[in-house]
Amino acid sequence: MKKTIKDYLLSFILCFAFLGVSACSSDKEENPPAIKTLSSTTSKIDFESKENTIEITINSNGVTWTLSNSASWIKLSQTTGTSGQTVVKITALENTTTDLRNAVITLSGGELASEAILVSQAAGSLYPSYNTNPIAADASGMGSSAVELAAKIKLGWNIGNTLEATGGETSWGNPKVTKALIDAVKANGFNAIRIPCSWNQNLENTATAKIKVDWLNRVKEVVQYCVDNDMYVVVNIHWDGGWLENNITEAKKVENNAKQKAFWEQIATHLRGFDEHLLFASANEPAVEDATQMAVLTSYHQTFIDAVRSTGGKNATRVLVVQGPTTDIEKTNKLMTTLPVDKVTGRMMVEVHYYSPWNFAGLTKDETWGKMFYYWGAGFHSTTDTERNATWGEEADLEKSFKLMKTQFVDKGIPVLLGEFGAIRRTTLTGDALTLHLNSRAYYLKTVVKTAKANGLLPFYWDEGSLGNNGFGIMNRANNSVFDTQALNALIDGLK
Repeated sequence: MKKTIKDYLLSFILCFAFLGVSACSSDKEENPPAIKTLSSTTSKIDFESKENTIEITINSNGVTWTLSNSASWIKLSQTTGTSGQTVVKITALENTTTDLRNAVITLSGGELASEAILVSQAAGSLYPSYNTNPIAADASGMGSSAVELAAKIKLGWNIGNTLEATGGETSWGNPKVTKALIDAVKANGFNAIRIPCSWNQNLENTATAKIKVDWLNRVKEVVQYCVDNDMYVVVNIHWDGGWLENNITEAKKVENNAKQKAFWEQIATHLRGFDEHLLFASANEPAVEDATQMAVLTSYHQTFIDAVRSTGGKNATRVLVVQGPTTDIEKTNKLMTTLPVDKVTGRMMVEVHYYSPWNFAGLTKDETWGKMFYYWGAGFHSTTDTERNATWGEEADLEKSFKLMKTQFVDKGIPVLLGEFGAIRRTTLTGDALTLHLNSRAYYLKTVVKTAKANGLLPFYWDEGSLGNNGFGIMNRANNSVFDTQALNALIDGLK
């Protein structure tokens, strides 16, 4: 049956009466329900090891929410909320463990999917902080950059086997260092001194790594002897029982960095008053063989730099010395491709040592891999004792090695400290053999100094005080006189 206009109008009136306008209107769209949302301004938080608080904002649109946290070391200012923006304070308590720790805070609300906030906190230290009174930077007496300071250092001398001796300063046969000894060293042509130091055996408390004040004062006293003579002086952490040097490993990284930090905060604070005449050196001969170990060593050096700088005063700009792997030139050239970061530019030196060839410089008995060399250098080979002539490591190799350091560091504004070098006296030889050996040794010392200076390396002779066979000693510490005039003259000649 065909509907009329009247029929359509009647249907509309009935629909309006019973169902309302919206149900009867074919042109009107439905109003969609509001979409509920819940989110946090961050999904990851990284805390330092010390106690710290950060703020996050919870954004909710029509959702009642909850923050849940199972970690006892995390505290929340608020754990529930309703619609709108809510600022929540998240506090991580100090991490007193030596492990990185992680946790998850879960944000949930109604039927919405939960959101995870990942939280991590850096490992804490084994020891308390000894940077208890940092002071403002003090530039007085600290005007020289590393390059400028290097130009002032002519020839250095090691007080070997003394302040680093396990068992005490005199336990390895040397007398206590006196001002008269340092005066004598200065009077005989040296203007810089390296003081190998041990610290681990001089602890008041091993659990807290607290160094005895008496020992800190003793090292300070010897430094003062040097500075009073207008000498430049290097204080380091030497072998020290091998806690650092023999443990350049991931397994020991956290533990050793904690001790490195504790020691250097104390050393640097105690010696903070000295001007630029004092340099600090991170280690001695750290045993590193590959890139993985080198990365660990770099972390030790970074800890050293950060600890010294944090104490302020003159330490804010003091020249600092970092050691190459095993202080070996070839390994340093290969593995020390990056240096630790210092917030102060131009105040860093690199240290290497040189006892090459070891067959001549230090080997005291024939080994399967090689025999002792008694004679070194052009014009100093024996015609009768030929099996004891050096067969490698002579002038050309010396020049090549030092040139590597010049190219890698010196030419880039990073001076290189030749922290140790030398060769033993083989005084069981007799007659012409002894004379030739001593003459070749003098030539070796002269050539090392001359080549070092030509390539920008700063030579520090290793003197361990021994005056007998296989000894390095030049100074007689018993009476503060020169014992080995020939060797001393050779070193001085190398500067000419």
